[in-house]
Amino acid sequence: MQQKAGERRRNETGGEKVGERDVIVNGETCSTAASTLADLIEELGYGERRIATAVNGQFVAGNARATTAIMAGDSIEIVAPRQGG
Repeated sequence: MQQKAGERRRNETGGEKVGERDVIVNGETCSTAASTLADLIEELGYGERRIATAVNGQFVAGNARATTAIMAGDSIEIVAPRQGG
């Protein structure tokens, strides 16, 4: 089952999985085991899509995501371009 941003993953006992931290993604609380922004993007299913990202209000370029650590409580924005008019 694919997880959507903002959904909390839980184990059978209802608690958070070991090693996970809560972050805020696009205004929604999300539990993640990801340690970098690149890992989180992959975990949320964005893959190779063209997106813009920011952590705690600071823009993070695509080539810096793999080295950008995320911590519990971080506020992360992920924005995908829209088409149409």
